[in-house]
Amino acid sequence: MPLKMKLRPNESIEQAVKRFKKLLERSGIPKEVRRHEYYEKPSEQRRRQRLRKLKAIRKRQAQLAEG
Repeated sequence: MPLKMKLRPNESIEQAVKRFKKLLERSGIPKEVRRHEYYEKPSEQRRRQRLRKLKAIRKRQAQLAEG
């Protein structure tokens, strides 16, 4: 998916670069590139996802215990 961005009238290069970086980050491309930088075994992917879910559950339980 190509990212397209047009310069706005009277927009400086610095502002355009900042806006482009924000657009790029929101698109998720850098995250996807980092994820594919090295091969990750399917078992490691499942393990990472399981740990992420456990962390979210623990965080939710801690919030409920406080409130």
